[in-house]
Amino acid sequence: MNTYHVIGLMSGTSLDGVDLAYCIFTKKNQNWIYKIYYTTTLPYTFFWKQRLNTLMDVSAEKFILADHQYGTYLGEAVREFVSKNGISPDFIASHGHTIFHQPSQHISYQLGHGAYLAAAAGLPVVCDFRTLDIALGGQGAPLVPIGDRLLFNQYDCCLNLGGIANISVASPNGRIAFDTGACNILLNTLVSEVDLSYDEDGRLARQGQVQTDLLEQLNQADYFSAPPPKSLGKEWIDAHTLHLLLAANCSLADKLQTACHHIAYHIARSIKEVLTNTKPYQVLATGGGAFNTYLVELIQRALGNQFAVIVPEPELVSFKEALVFAFLGVLRWQQQPNCLSSVTGASHDNVGGAIYWGKK
Repeated sequence: MNTYHVIGLMSGTSLDGVDLAYCIFTKKNQNWIYKIYYTTTLPYTFFWKQRLNTLMDVSAEKFILADHQYGTYLGEAVREFVSKNGISPDFIASHGHTIFHQPSQHISYQLGHGAYLAAAAGLPVVCDFRTLDIALGGQGAPLVPIGDRLLFNQYDCCLNLGGIANISVASPNGRIAFDTGACNILLNTLVSEVDLSYDEDGRLARQGQVQTDLLEQLNQADYFSAPPPKSLGKEWIDAHTLHLLLAANCSLADKLQTACHHIAYHIARSIKEVLTNTKPYQVLATGGGAFNTYLVELIQRALGNQFAVIVPEPELVSFKEALVFAFLGVLRWQQQPNCLSSVTGASHDNVGGAIYWGKK
């Protein structure tokens, strides 16, 4: 079989909502061709946003219950999406919502149990993409770079500006990819103080002044100077970055301005450490932060004229991760590697993902 009809599901750490993308993948002459047909984002209700944001501190029983109920919630969302668009997907590929990510402790958990998702949707589900890689000694993240290599190799670097920012770059020694630091988790949390979901176009940030002492504090964490493979979880960001911003004695605009400079600095430094030739480079920027024109301006300024930051059409900006997780599901279905050891540090490339057969 060389053509697959798949729904990709993605929920990012910034808690914007659940992205659904119905995609068709076809393999021709050893190359994968994709097409995104239908998409939607389901914003989280106050109930789910609060619940997901506090699950790190609940009892084991409540955690398991939430895992099952969130799986059902995702399955019902898929069932409605399928009915509305009149489509017949082969299966669902779900990332879930990351609650814990501490790979050094062999811990990473993505909420949304595949069995409950499959039962509610009435479709097969591929999920739990990280666990095998962690069992093999890897970080279990980032996972998107295999999609960057096979679907977006016309770009020198793929930059994701999600809740966490990460880069993915081709090198002579294999793909290199890692989290550069927090991104929308910082900005969205800050503007939530004034009942906003995000800082549109970075307008509030643009009005502020960089707080040099705060910026130096944000940049001090050992993570930023550590070599890859490396990846971040929300719990690290809460402890090392977010609390500094929340406690700072300055205006909201100043906090946002300082956070944007912090984000842009580490992205640009990371890219320039990997791409060291003097030729021009193209950087594909996607994820919600790519709509923040001020943040993109700062990244472009920090990179310099040798690099061109390219923000594609809005659909790809918003749904690239859902698309790639659909593609990871295809690779799992074919029993082909979908997780790169050069990225994660695992002992070898691996075929990650559990399959639940939800068809009647």
